[in-house]
Amino acid sequence: MPILNTVLPIFSVIFLGWLARRKGYVPPQFIGPANRLVFYFAIPAMVFAAIAKGSLRTDFNPVLLGGTLAAVILCFGLTWGAGVVAKIPRRRFGTFVQSAFHGNLGYIGLAVAFYYLGQEGFVSASLLIGFIMILQNLLSVIILQCYSDKNPSRKGTRAGAVLFKIMGNPVIISAVAGICFSLTGLALPMVIARTLEIISGMALPLALLLIGATLNFDLMKAQLKPVLPATGIKLVILPGIGAVCYSLGGLSPEAYVPGLILLASPSATISYVMAVEMNGDADFAVTAISLSTLVSALTFSLWLHFI
Repeated sequence: MPILNTVLPIFSVIFLGWLARRKGYVPPQFIGPANRLVFYFAIPAMVFAAIAKGSLRTDFNPVLLGGTLAAVILCFGLTWGAGVVAKIPRRRFGTFVQSAFHGNLGYIGLAVAFYYLGQEGFVSASLLIGFIMILQNLLSVIILQCYSDKNPSRKGTRAGAVLFKIMGNPVIISAVAGICFSLTGLALPMVIARTLEIISGMALPLALLLIGATLNFDLMKAQLKPVLPATGIKLVILPGIGAVCYSLGGLSPEAYVPGLILLASPSATISYVMAVEMNGDADFAVTAISLSTLVSALTFSLWLHFI
């Protein structure tokens, strides 16, 4: 019942966002500014506040971090190899691999961690997210650079620009800033803490509504067959690899749930942006995001039930 009480409300809000867009309550011109508000202000405020108010000594687990990063790297390598064996077309190759390991941590992963684990688990997930985002984005640039453009000079220019933009990711910056502040041992002044709390309050509800509003199922019929393997790897294989890594590291299921939730998140919405910027398969990316988000309602429930 706790799992159902977590997953069902989250995906009900996502469905509400999709329905609101279809009915015209969320017009297209609202989505862009609202997404920037969430991405640049609300979620960074939430992540910074959670980490700054936590204790690195009790909330940070290096084994959990190592297992999570190892799982991402292993999945990246295995998917790359599987793509070579399956002879996936060059233009689609990078997007296929990226969709299979690059997760939507900031919007869906953090939402599930917060509503299922509470504040303590959310802090643990927030401490992981900066490291995972850096690794995921770096690997995404590598695979897209290798396969998405045949012009070497153009590849280097695009990859450098995308990588530079990634390092300015506000969620990564807020996580690093939160860690630095936590290391000082100081408490946030009440006025700042309450301001961050108010801003944070809109982060997850608005993020989930926007996820729903941006889902696109029009391409699914045409792209479903090639996208299914990437979705299966993202939602089943990657968290499965993570569970093995955690177990080998001696972690109990209770200790590694925050990491597993992040690994089990559906394909990241930024994978579409990166596919466009680096000449990948944008239609494939859109379908992978929509399909994996839809299916993750089931896979989240199953993972949380069995661990």
